[in-house]
Amino acid sequence: MSFSNFGTHRQVVALATLLVLSGCLGANAPGKPGAPAVWTPANKDGFGTARSETSRVWYTLAGGELTEVYYPSLDSPSVRELSFIVSDGRTFTESELDATEHRVELADARSLTYRQVNTARSGKYRLTKTYVTDPERNTLLIDVRFESLSGEPYSLYVLYDPSLANDGMNDSASSEDEALLAWDGTAASVVLAQPSFDKTSSGYLGSSDGWSDLRGDHGMDWGYRSAANGNVVQMARLRVNGLDSRQQVTLALGFGAVPREAREAARNSLQLGFEQVAQRYAEGWHAWLDSLSPAPASAAPWRETYDVSLMVLAASEDKIHRGAFIASPSMPWVWGTGELENPSGPYHLVWSRDLYQIATGLLAAGDRAGAERSLDHLFQVQQKPDGSFPQNARVDGTPHWTSLQLDEVALPIVLAWQLGRFEQATYTGHIQKAAEFLITQGPSTPQERWENQGGYSPGTLAAEIAGLICAADIARRNGDTANAERYEKIADTWQAQVEAWTVTSNGPLASHPYYLRLTKDGNPNAGTTYSLGDGGPSAIDQRQVVDPSFLELVRLGVKPAGDAMIARSLEVVDAQLKADTPNGPFWRRYNLDGYGEMADGSQWVISEPNTARTFGRAWPIFAGERGEYALTVGQPAEGYLAAMARSGNEGYMLPEQVWDGRPPSGQPGFSTGEGTFSATPLTWSHAQFVRLAWSIQAGYPVEQPSVVACRYTPVCRK
Repeated sequence: MSFSNFGTHRQVVALATLLVLSGCLGANAPGKPGAPAVWTPANKDGFGTARSETSRVWYTLAGGELTEVYYPSLDSPSVRELSFIVSDGRTFTESELDATEHRVELADARSLTYRQVNTARSGKYRLTKTYVTDPERNTLLIDVRFESLSGEPYSLYVLYDPSLANDGMNDSASSEDEALLAWDGTAASVVLAQPSFDKTSSGYLGSSDGWSDLRGDHGMDWGYRSAANGNVVQMARLRVNGLDSRQQVTLALGFGAVPREAREAARNSLQLGFEQVAQRYAEGWHAWLDSLSPAPASAAPWRETYDVSLMVLAASEDKIHRGAFIASPSMPWVWGTGELENPSGPYHLVWSRDLYQIATGLLAAGDRAGAERSLDHLFQVQQKPDGSFPQNARVDGTPHWTSLQLDEVALPIVLAWQLGRFEQATYTGHIQKAAEFLITQGPSTPQERWENQGGYSPGTLAAEIAGLICAADIARRNGDTANAERYEKIADTWQAQVEAWTVTSNGPLASHPYYLRLTKDGNPNAGTTYSLGDGGPSAIDQRQVVDPSFLELVRLGVKPAGDAMIARSLEVVDAQLKADTPNGPFWRRYNLDGYGEMADGSQWVISEPNTARTFGRAWPIFAGERGEYALTVGQPAEGYLAAMARSGNEGYMLPEQVWDGRPPSGQPGFSTGEGTFSATPLTWSHAQFVRLAWSIQAGYPVEQPSVVACRYTPVCRK
C-alpha cells in the first residue's frame, strides 16, 4: 500500500489547522504509534549490494521506489520504503508511486547498479534514480535527477519509512535541518542530502506523516522534531525545483548501531561523491565476474539474465555469517504483514535445500569458494548430536521452523561429495552423522520439499539414496568399509522399492502406472486420503495428486534417463500441471496447489480446507528441471532456458511463480508467463538457470553425482 492511500482516510486540512492554532509545530509528533507497519510486495525488480564484506547493506526496488533495505544482515530488513512526492505548491501533490510510469534498467550490465526512471503521466516531470552501496561503508547512495518537463518549477520531497531491526512499530526518530535520524534498540539510520535538506519533519504513519501534511494544502506546514516508539515516517524537502541549475541531488542512507555511526557513514560517503562510490561498487562486481569461468555459449542469447543470476546468488550471501545464502530478499504475501510472522520471515532465512541449489549453481559457474562456504555453513548449523539439519534457520544458524525434511539432510552429503570433501574430520564429524540419521528416520519423510506433507516422496527418496551412496564413497575413502557397505545395501534396497512405494497402477489420472507426488503409507494403489492444505480438499485420494519431483531420480542418477516409468509419468504431469505460455512451458507444483494469489490477483491468505480461494501458479524452476531431464534423453534444452529467461522482469529478476493462464491472467498487468507477486528474485530460480546453462554446455546435468549414476544407470561419467 502506498502512502497516498493513508491520507484519503483523514481530514488532513482540519488536522493541520488545529495543529497550527495549538502551537504544536516543532514539538513531538501526534498520532502515536501510527498505522500498523507492513512490508512491501515481494515482486522486486532490482536487488543490489556491494561485493565487499565491509558494507553490510542490501537494497531492493519495486514499483518505481526503493523498498526494503537490509542491515546489518540479510534476515533483518531495516527500511520499508523511500519514495518521492512532487507538488507545485498550489494545485497538485502526487506520489511518484501513483502518478508516474515506472521503468527500471541496469545502469551497468555487469554490476547490480540499478536505475529507476519515473515519468509523470501528466508529462510535467521525470525522476531518474540510480542506486549503489558504498563498498567501504554501511551506506546506500541514490543519485537523483529531477527534471521539470513543463518548464514550471516544482517542489520535491523525500518520504522515508524506517523499519529498523525487522520491526516497524518501535522506531524513534528526530529531524534536524540537515538530517533525518531514526533508531531503535539495536540499529540506527540517517538520511542526508547533498545539497542539504531545506526542511524536515518526523511523524507517525497515517496521522502526522509528511504525506498527510502535503495533502492538506500542497505545502509542507509541519516540522515535527521527534516521534518516539511507533511506526515512524520522515519527510524532507529537497533543494531542487526541476529547472536547469536545480535538478541534481544525492541522497545518502547510512546505517550503524547508533545514530552517530549512521551519520558518520552517510557523511563520508557523500564526501567521496556518488561517481567515485559507484565506480568502486561496479569494479567489485566486475572483478568477481571476471574471476569465474567464461559464460557458456548457451547463455549468449540471455547474457544479462545469466550475469544477473550469478550476481543475485552472490548478493544473497550474508556478510557476517559467510556461506549463509537466503532464499529471497522479500516477504511474499502475508508473510510480511504480521498475520503469520512478526518479525518477518521466512524467505530471508537459510534452507539447506535452497542452499544446495545455490551452491551447485555457483560451482558450475566456477565459484568454488562460494560453494565451499555454503557447505561449511551447513556443517556449522548441523544439529548435534543427531546429525540432522534445520528446516530453516536465521543466518546466524539459529533454527527457525522445527519440522524435518529428509532431503535437506541428504543434499548436504551430496554437496560434500561434489566438492570432494573427503577428509576424515568431515566424514566423522558430519557425513557419517547425517547418513546415520537418514537410515534411522527414512525412507518416509515427515515433510517433502513442498513443506506441507509427509510420506514416501520420489523426490525425497532420490535425495536420500544419492546421499547414502555419496556417504558410502566418502566412508570407503576413509577406510570405513563396514559402514560403506551398509550404506550401499540400504540405498540399494530403497532404490529397488521406489516404484513399489510411489507408483500407482490403478490411479484415475491414466490407464497406465505413474509416479505420485507421495504416498502416506507406501501403498500407492490404496485410496488413502489426506488434507492437501492451502484451501485444497480436506480428503483427497493420494492417487489423484502428482508433481514433477520424480525427475530428481534421474537428475541425481538414481534411475536411468530412459526409464519407461519416468517417461510415462511425464505424460500425466504434462496433462495435469503444464502451462503453455507465450514465454514458454512452465509447470505447477501439484494438482490443486493453493500456494499463490487469489483469482483476482490479491494476496495469498490462510484458507480453510475445501475453499479453493487461492491458486498456486506455475514455477520457472520446473522448466529448468525439465531441461536437465531433456539433456539426459538426448533432447534439446535451449527452449527451457529461454522460458526461464523470459519469465524475468525488466531488472532480470527471476520469480518464484508466473501467471499460468488462469484468472487473473489475460487482464492488464497479469500477462501469462510473467512473474506473479511471489518471491522475486528467488535464488533457487536463478541457481537453476545458471546450472541449466552449464548443463546444456556439457550435454548432461553437471551436478549429477557420478558415483550414484555409475551404480544405478548405464551412463557412468568418472
